[in-house]
Amino acid sequence: MAIVKEIVEEAAFRLDVCSQPTSTLAVLYFHAPWAPPCKQVSVVLSTLASTYPAGSNIAFFSLNAEELPEVSEEFDVTAVPFIVLQKGGVTLETVSGSDATKIRAAVEKYAGAGNGDAKTSLPPAQTVTKPAHPVHDTAGSDATTTNGTKNLAGYAPSAQDSKVTTESEDKQTKEELFKRLRELVKAAPVMLFMKGTPSSPQCGFSRQTVSMLREKGVRYGFFNILADDDVRQGLKEFADWPTFPQLWVGGELVGGLDIVKEEFENDPDFLNDYSVNAPKPQAA
Repeated sequence: MAIVKEIVEEAAFRLDVCSQPTSTLAVLYFHAPWAPPCKQVSVVLSTLASTYPAGSNIAFFSLNAEELPEVSEEFDVTAVPFIVLQKGGVTLETVSGSDATKIRAAVEKYAGAGNGDAKTSLPPAQTVTKPAHPVHDTAGSDATTTNGTKNLAGYAPSAQDSKVTTESEDKQTKEELFKRLRELVKAAPVMLFMKGTPSSPQCGFSRQTVSMLREKGVRYGFFNILADDDVRQGLKEFADWPTFPQLWVGGELVGGLDIVKEEFENDPDFLNDYSVNAPKPQAA
């Protein structure tokens, strides 16, 4: 049966993907490990791939969008999960999001005949089980098991009073973090929370956002979320926006790369007030 092959280097992409026969349907799956919807799509694609026999004219590839920024930019990947279907180097269709039915329909539309009696059943949608009480993750990460449930290792209050104390401490810690975040998002009129720095972006999405702001001549402050995991994890909840980069203007969230791009396309004067060419206020 077919499998989803992980591509970890650009050279491997050029060798394994670009060298596919023109009759082969290449399913390119762009993902990010921190994005919950990608976990579901990974299961969907693995199951879908297994319905095709090995050697059939369809090949599945998985690519970390952030680890392969040049490839991501080549396919204009601005959000994950994102799937590209191509034959002979020509893109046939793209699918954005985690809709299993939509993904399967797109793959089967172009897979064509000759793949055997492919099954059409897909795994049921995953469910996320929330813990009964807030969890304090001492490791500072969002570890998640394969079935979508939070990893509760290390959290084992032995008595009710211990549980109450933990909840109180968590609440106080969150309030302190949110207070810090409220100050951070207003640290500059335009604030970019990104992976890396403007001179050395650490993901393709951050690189594209920096390039766009630079092209528009926008003055902005930035924060490298890779240098502070508290900010990285806390800002997702504070902003109710799970991905990075995030652009904030006047202490209000604008959005990620795709939203910022849309704003510039829809409004030529977007962020003009913060441009290096903006007129300075007249002295009183």
